[in-house]
Amino acid sequence: MAIDTSAEVKAIARYIRMSPHKVRRVLDQIRGRSYREALIILEFMPYRSCEPILKVLRSAVANAEHNSGLDPASLVISQAYADQGPTIKRFRPRAQGRAYQIRKPTCHIVVAVAPATE
Repeated sequence: MAIDTSAEVKAIARYIRMSPHKVRRVLDQIRGRSYREALIILEFMPYRSCEPILKVLRSAVANAEHNSGLDPASLVISQAYADQGPTIKRFRPRAQGRAYQIRKPTCHIVVAVAPATE
C-alpha cells in the first residue's frame, strides 16, 4: 500500500505538558497505520500521552475531510512526530536552604494523514 503524500493534511498540538520521549513511544505504534487501526490502538493503550495524540489525530482527519474533501476511511497516518517544546523550570526547597531544580518538559505533536493508494 503506497501513500499519496501530495494530498497530505496535518494537525499540530503545541505546548503539551508531557515529555516528548514518552509521546514518541506511542507515535511509533501508530505511524503508517490506517485511521481506524490507530483509533483502536490509542483507545486501549495504557499511556497518558494517548489522549492528546488522539485529539491531534481526530483534528488532522477533520481537516482532511472538511478542507480537502478526503474520505476518513481511506486515510493513513503518513507522518507522526513529537518535537521538544520549551521546558518549564521550577524549584523545590531542599535541606539546609538549598534549591533543587525541577524541569517540566513540553512538546509539540504533529500528525499528518494522507489517502492510501492501492
